[in-house]
Amino acid sequence: MLLLVLLLPVCWAVEVKRPRGVSLSNHHFYDESKPFTCLDGSATIPFDQVNDDYCDCKDGSDEPGTAACPNGSFHCTNTGYKSLYISSRWVNDGVCDCCDGTDEYNSGIICENTCKEKGRKERETLQQMAEVTREGFRLKKILIEDWKKAREEKQQKLTELQAGKKSLEDQVEMLRMVKEEAEKPEKEAKEQHQKLWEEQQAAAKAKREQELAANAFQELDDNMDGVVSVAELQTHPELDTDGDGALSEGEAQTLLGGDTQMDPTAFHDRFWVAIRDKYQFEVLPTTPPAPSAPELMEPKEEQPPGPSQPMEEEEEEEEEEEGETDEEEEEEEEDLQEAPAPLAPPQPASPTEDKMPPYDEQTQAFIDAAQEARNKFEEAERSLKDMEESIRNLEQEISFDFGPSGEFAYLYSQCYELSTNEYIYRLCPFKLVSQKPKLGGSPTNLGTWGSWAGPEHDKFSAMKYEQGTGCWQGPNRSTTVRLLCGKETVVTSTTEPSRCEYLMELMTPAACQEPPPETPADSDHDEL
Repeated sequence: MLLLVLLLPVCWAVEVKRPRGVSLSNHHFYDESKPFTCLDGSATIPFDQVNDDYCDCKDGSDEPGTAACPNGSFHCTNTGYKSLYISSRWVNDGVCDCCDGTDEYNSGIICENTCKEKGRKERETLQQMAEVTREGFRLKKILIEDWKKAREEKQQKLTELQAGKKSLEDQVEMLRMVKEEAEKPEKEAKEQHQKLWEEQQAAAKAKREQELAANAFQELDDNMDGVVSVAELQTHPELDTDGDGALSEGEAQTLLGGDTQMDPTAFHDRFWVAIRDKYQFEVLPTTPPAPSAPELMEPKEEQPPGPSQPMEEEEEEEEEEEGETDEEEEEEEEDLQEAPAPLAPPQPASPTEDKMPPYDEQTQAFIDAAQEARNKFEEAERSLKDMEESIRNLEQEISFDFGPSGEFAYLYSQCYELSTNEYIYRLCPFKLVSQKPKLGGSPTNLGTWGSWAGPEHDKFSAMKYEQGTGCWQGPNRSTTVRLLCGKETVVTSTTEPSRCEYLMELMTPAACQEPPPETPADSDHDEL
């Protein structure tokens, strides 16, 4: 045992002899005891021409350790790190490309061997990745179990809803019939109420029209002989028919239907309808008329008569009467100009008269009963629609492809955001992807759920979202979401590799694969 321990470092130091720049896997092609044949078979040369700084083979395989062949490759052993192939042109170019510095053996540059440090960092990174994979896979198994339980619960709820749907449909149909029966007396009562009100409105309108016609007849019948004559009609020039501003005798007679006068019945039945829109009512006095001029003079007869006083008073009275007549005519002309619209003494119907009165007690009772029936029916109908919507959602969710074991199901009702300098990207798995300007504005649809889009051997490693908002003179936007293993669920990046085609990366435990068995630690090899 001790001998093995002593010989172990010697065994580690043994290295297979091969030309510089040749990998261990290719060393058997380079046997110094016989001529060298180019790896592409293009030529066979003496072995001493290998690495002689002259390119003999077309593929450069005779110069693996020099820069003679521009298409050759130099193998960096990089003990303690990962081996690497570099271009032969980089050999002895003054730049350390291999971490062990073997590519700069004759350039005068001293390269520090960093392979051990790089190997240490690489192992730490791999250990961290292995830890993430192990933890992520542990969480993935929990997600799978959670979906199994949730799926069973949803299936049970779906069964209950489907069973209750028939009962609710029967209830809705029953309430529909109750509603329809309650609406029949309601409709009849409301129609009867409407009919009575319309009849009252028509009667009130007819009465107002009759009053207007009677007032107009009374105004036109100046001599109060019970008929309206041509001369009396001519006192209303607004009834002019030829547009000259005056009503001629012929026009008046034509309005009267060829007669010279018209009684109240014919006036109301035939004439009033023809002139009512033009006719302008006079302002009726609201106070008793003032006494006439002779009546005002009676008290003056008691005064002692003078020789010339009666004549002077009569002349003054005539002048006053003429002045008053002129003023009255001017006032009438001003009134006609200032009030072109007809002025009717009867007041028009008030707003309250045009509004239908409240329903009587019996009609209101029918309305209340029908409304209660409608409310119950509408509430039951809403409950049925909500139940049908729940059934559709459950059926869709239960049948959805959430991965081989349902590990992605937890993403179904979630949304995740990533904020950049310009935009806020929002991913709602299995629904849509959107982009919203950070400084405000409406979101842009970058695609709705299409399908799983991973390669054939790893279908669930990517999602495809399609038919987003169209680009200007371009295709509809679309997004591919790559799923990466991680302990948390988070959107890590969003790019636009091609115009209107976006690439998003989502880290999730559901994407973690089962890690390989852990290798035994060095401490387990006590036998060495």
